[in-house]
Amino acid sequence: MSDLGHYQILMDGKAESDAKILDLLIDEWIVRNEATVSRIAQPTEDDVDRSIARLKRSFSSPEEFEERRKQSGLSDDALRRLTRSQIYLSNYLDTRFRASIQVEEKDIEDFYRTRVVPRAESRGQTPPTLEAAHDFIQEALVQRAINEQSEKWLKESRARIHVDILLGEGQK
Repeated sequence: MSDLGHYQILMDGKAESDAKILDLLIDEWIVRNEATVSRIAQPTEDDVDRSIARLKRSFSSPEEFEERRKQSGLSDDALRRLTRSQIYLSNYLDTRFRASIQVEEKDIEDFYRTRVVPRAESRGQTPPTLEAAHDFIQEALVQRAINEQSEKWLKESRARIHVDILLGEGQK
């Protein structure tokens, strides 16, 4: 299993199929090449530390994180390397697409009404005000649009390149 598969186990509790991981690795290769040409700066050690700290906080306890990390088979060094890579690729995509994204106030209000309020109510909580949630919602919508544009760009990029997949002995 690739490091990406181990990383998926850490993040999601399971890995994608080998074919899906291969597709993701090809996508990463495309983005990495573009980022290198664009001279995107590598993340700092502080960036990596903050990202790993955020990841750890996403688990219910430090023990749960450590147990999942052990189950995934990722060493601390591999986790840092993969985290650095994910930040680098994400920074490139953000730089490439963010400037072209426009989020309308109506979209923010719709997201608030259809997602934020029902989620809070389903948890028996009072929803935040629209004003309090505005910036968070706007960033969530920007990130969604970056993801959509990235997927479209990757699909177009894949159509322009030819990738030969060479399998090792014993593989089909």
